[in-house]
Amino acid sequence: GQDHRRLEEESEDSCDDLKKADPAWLCAFYGIGVLYMFLALAIVCDEFFVPALEEMSCPRRLNLSMDVAGATLMAAGGSAPELFTRLFGTFTESDIGFGTIVGSAVFNVLFVIAMCSLLTKEVLHLTWWPLFRDSSFYATGLVVLCIFTGVVSPGEIELWEAIVLFLMYIVYILIMWQNANIYKKLTGKVLE
Repeated sequence: GQDHRRLEEESEDSCDDLKKADPAWLCAFYGIGVLYMFLALAIVCDEFFVPALEEMSCPRRLNLSMDVAGATLMAAGGSAPELFTRLFGTFTESDIGFGTIVGSAVFNVLFVIAMCSLLTKEVLHLTWWPLFRDSSFYATGLVVLCIFTGVVSPGEIELWEAIVLFLMYIVYILIMWQNANIYKKLTGKVLE
């Protein structure tokens, strides 16, 4: 009886230790770690990822235009963390996926583009076409996704819905492939 009571007291003491949060002063170390990882990621992307994508899409390899390379290779590299987060979330039946993917896309569309424009050293000459094209596809994709998950099959995506979304992505890539031609037919000007 006494050994059993001592074991219960020891397990309660160890559980109390587990319930305590880390000291607040450790936040400084966490912040430094996060900043270090951002810096490391920037260096890896600048030194290895972007040159590798440029080499893969060059005329000697896949012969892709920069528009198509950005919509396929660069997008795959940038979205790989969300893809694998959702993949593992699916198999563990977690609800992490939808918010992760949509939130990451909003972050990429708003924050990343804003930082690129704020931190550039030269004047950026932008036209209405890329903004219109990408915003239209993004809005259409979100509306179709909302209809699928909210109306057609609430709370889930069926196989045919996934195929429809994938085909929409293929249409986007085809438009990116013919981007300059479409712009010339719409405006009569050459896309620079």
